[in-house]
Amino acid sequence: MSRSPEIEAVPPGPLTEWLRAEVPQLPVGDEPVGIERISGGHSNLTYRITDAAGGRWALRRPPTGMVLATAHDMSREWRFIAALAPTAVPVAPPVAYCADPDVIGAEFYLMEFVDGVVLGDEASGHRLDPGPPRRTAGLDAVDVLAALHAVDPDAVGLGDFRRSGSYLERQLRRWHRQVHESAVPDLSTVDAVHERLVQQAAALPPSDVRIAHGDFRLGNLAVGPDGRVRAVFDWELATLGDPLADLGWLIASWGRPGDAVPPTITGPSLVEGYAERAELVERYAERSGRDVSHLDFYVAFARWRSACIGAGVYSRYAGGVMGTAEQDGGAARLAALQCQAETALAALGG
Repeated sequence: MSRSPEIEAVPPGPLTEWLRAEVPQLPVGDEPVGIERISGGHSNLTYRITDAAGGRWALRRPPTGMVLATAHDMSREWRFIAALAPTAVPVAPPVAYCADPDVIGAEFYLMEFVDGVVLGDEASGHRLDPGPPRRTAGLDAVDVLAALHAVDPDAVGLGDFRRSGSYLERQLRRWHRQVHESAVPDLSTVDAVHERLVQQAAALPPSDVRIAHGDFRLGNLAVGPDGRVRAVFDWELATLGDPLADLGWLIASWGRPGDAVPPTITGPSLVEGYAERAELVERYAERSGRDVSHLDFYVAFARWRSACIGAGVYSRYAGGVMGTAEQDGGAARLAALQCQAETALAALGG
C-alpha cells in the first residue's frame, strides 16, 4: 500500500535513525517512530511523533511544495522558541534542531508535545465551556502577549535580528511589493490603503523594538480546559519590531457575534462568551504599560496585511494549484481580501 505524501514529508526510517543518534533521551525501539500530521497547509507543517514508550513529541518542518528560497526558515523558529523557553512566555520546550536537509528532505526541529486545545476556527470556540474558560482564553492570551513584549531581545540572544530603520516602513514596503506580484486583477483599494498607511505611519510616535510574533491569535496557541495558555506556536513570522502590530493583528482577527464587518480570520471568538475587543485592549494596556491610543492604525494595518496575504492565496487558486474548487475558492478569496482592504480604507479616513 502506498504511503500518504503527508507522511512521506517525514520519512520514519531516516528520522528514527537521526533520533537514535542525536536525541538519546527519546526512547527509540527497533521499529520506526510513529508519525501523524497534526497541522499544516501552506505554512510550516507540524507532526506528532510517538516513541517506543508511547511518549509524544512534536516535529516542525517546511511545507512540501511552493517554498520560496527565503521562506519557512526553520532555524529562525528554533532560535525564537529556544530563546523564549527560559522566560515567562509559554512555548513548547525545544529538544533538538537538524540543519541537514538530507535526513528527511528539509531542515526540521523537535520539541516537547504540549497537550491543549487549539481554537483555530469558529466551531472550535465551543470546545471551551461557557463562562470563565472562554473569557480566560482571551484575557490570558493578552497577558501572554504582554509578557512576550516585555522580553528584552538582547537579553535572550535575539538582538542580531534587529534591523535599522522603521519596522512599519519595512512591512509596508514588503507586503506592497508582494501584493503586486499576485494575480489580483484590481489593486486600487489596496494601493489606496497603502498610501494612507505610509502617510500615517510617519506621524506615529516612535515604538520600542520588541519580539513580534507576527501571527498572534488563538489559532496559534494551545489552551487548557480552563482557558489558560499552555504554549504559543508557529513562530515562522517572528521578528523584532513594533509590539502594537501584534496587538492590532489579534484585535483584527477577534470577531464577535453581531459584527457588521468580518474579522480577518474566522475564529472562536465569534461564539458567545468570549471577551470583547475593548476588554482585550484595556487588559493589554494595563499589563504592558503601553500607550494604545493609536491602535486603530495598527488594526487597519492588520486588515491591509490580511488582504495582501489573501492576494497570495488567491493567486494559488487562480494558478490552479489549490485542488478542484479553485474557481469558487478563488472568488471567495478575492471578495474577502477586497472587504478587508475597504474596511481598512474607511478606518483610515478614505
